[in-house]
Amino acid sequence: MYRRTALIAMLLAATSASAQVRNTQAQPIPVEQNIPAPRDVPYPGGVIRLEVDATDTARGIFRVKQTIPVAEAGRMTLLMPEWLPGKHGPRGEIEKLAGLSIKAGGRELRWLRDPANVYAFHVDVPQGVRQLDVGFQFLSATAPDQGRIVVTPDMMNLQFEMVSLYPAGYFTRQIPIEASVTYPAGWTAVSGLPATKQGATYRYQRTDYETLQDSPVFAGRHYREFKLSDRVDLNVFADTPEELAATPEQIAAHQRLVDQAVKLFGAQHYDRYEFLLAITDTMGGIGLEHHRSSENGVRPGYFTEWAKGPGSRNLLPHELVHSWNGKYRRGADLYTADFATPMRNSMLWVYEGQTQFWGYVLQARSGIVDKATTLDQLAGIAASLDARTGREWRPLIDTTNDPIISARRPKGWVSWQRSEDYYNEGLLVWLEVDAKLRELSGGRRSMDDFARAFFGVYDGDWGVLTYDFDDVVETLNRIQPFDWAAHLRSRVWEVNERAPLAGFTANGYRLVYTEEPAPHVKANEASGALDLTYSLGLVVTSDGEVAGVRWNGPAFAERIDVATRIVSVNGAEYSHTRMKAAITAAKGGRAPVRLMVQEGETYREVAIDYREGLRYPRLEKIGTGEGGLDRLLAPR
Repeated sequence: MYRRTALIAMLLAATSASAQVRNTQAQPIPVEQNIPAPRDVPYPGGVIRLEVDATDTARGIFRVKQTIPVAEAGRMTLLMPEWLPGKHGPRGEIEKLAGLSIKAGGRELRWLRDPANVYAFHVDVPQGVRQLDVGFQFLSATAPDQGRIVVTPDMMNLQFEMVSLYPAGYFTRQIPIEASVTYPAGWTAVSGLPATKQGATYRYQRTDYETLQDSPVFAGRHYREFKLSDRVDLNVFADTPEELAATPEQIAAHQRLVDQAVKLFGAQHYDRYEFLLAITDTMGGIGLEHHRSSENGVRPGYFTEWAKGPGSRNLLPHELVHSWNGKYRRGADLYTADFATPMRNSMLWVYEGQTQFWGYVLQARSGIVDKATTLDQLAGIAASLDARTGREWRPLIDTTNDPIISARRPKGWVSWQRSEDYYNEGLLVWLEVDAKLRELSGGRRSMDDFARAFFGVYDGDWGVLTYDFDDVVETLNRIQPFDWAAHLRSRVWEVNERAPLAGFTANGYRLVYTEEPAPHVKANEASGALDLTYSLGLVVTSDGEVAGVRWNGPAFAERIDVATRIVSVNGAEYSHTRMKAAITAAKGGRAPVRLMVQEGETYREVAIDYREGLRYPRLEKIGTGEGGLDRLLAPR
């Protein structure tokens, strides 16, 4: 009895002691702010000198030497650019920097990467040292899974943020720099930054670090230059010389593009402008704006297959407009003092949305893409956004965060998640503004008036003039009084279950669906994807791979997703022709569209109960005569 009582007492004591013990609770270490904030004062050290050896095209290795003058001893921080203009997010490829060496007077100095900002390197400068000698390699991607390919045996795209560091603590526009690059023998290199050539080495004009980053280079073995105006050149690089064979008519269309842009804006915000165009299937594609140039990458056939359809011909009009919208006029929260400060994207529905709008307008006005095809492309844009069920929960303004949220990686359910819709839905918002301006002014005002008032100021100025929402509204009110603030906020900040389509209906067209695709869509189906978004609710590649599924559409209801491959249609091997025939046969009938699908190693039969036939978006003319959209697309 005694033993049992003692045992119980011991257990109770142990339980009581256990109840009094608490889990250890740590306290976080504060994040130290070790990187000096940028100041708008001249960098006191002097001119940085940058030398790049870009001759190792076999391995895509850039070898870098930098001489960075210093004004005093002590802690110094060097930064690699992280937040890159035009990419709207932290896209600096720090993982490709290797072999970093920092010396002073031939003696190796110890450097330490900042634990909170991995783009920052701290070094202690000894007394009496007047310059740092920095060396490293940038190991560019050699396969697509490493990033964008920027070096091939025949061309390269050198962006200076890849191959340079800069001292923290200063506005980058206050840091002077001289760069030189040695390219493979026999190559031609072009940049928006002027250079003198000495053999294979190009010595670039002294500039500031901000401008250097805005002045990328295309270089290559096969090159041709076309003059588009007294201030604008088209510089074409290609995998093969045959791709450089542009006809006079094709170049005339590009010349009209520049002419129409200058007529639209009424001012030019560059001393010279260089289109950098790569026609390639080996170097990675790109479309990136700069103040005095643009980087443009398209697939082979840009000139040689011109008659087959518009292809990527909207790219150059879009990037040219950015010289005015995005580079000269820029959302105030997007402009930063250096490339370490996070950018905020709240005005991208103007920066990219209105650029998208003017890009399509100028392609039609110039004839790079004809009016009929432009209308068909606009119909496709309107339909895709109107079918996005994600608009039920996510407002347009939130999509401006996508370059940071998703870093432009593929999404599984774009129709529900939404993506960077500020581009194309921004286009629709501004098309609606154009219609409203015409309506309120009795046809006397349009978006052309906004373009000249907002972008066409201070001819020759290629600085940066920032704006905010109130500046946009104030300009619209000067052109035509209206409650523009409420109008724009309702389209951009509020959830809208339907896309803003009044830009069509109030300007003489309506969105309709037909069984016959637009000619350029039909041409794309022959070798590309079959877009059945508006019927079965999916997109299928030529080998049956599902590339997209509309949320809550017929295919979604049968548990099809982008991991699915369609093996057969109604018992026969998959082809675009058989798929379209099956949808047509099911229209108004009783039999569903029967598919055999593969998901990993599993096969299953799917019966999609859809009876409305093929549906392709087109724009249908309302009434007769010239409408507002007709006038908008007409050349000036």
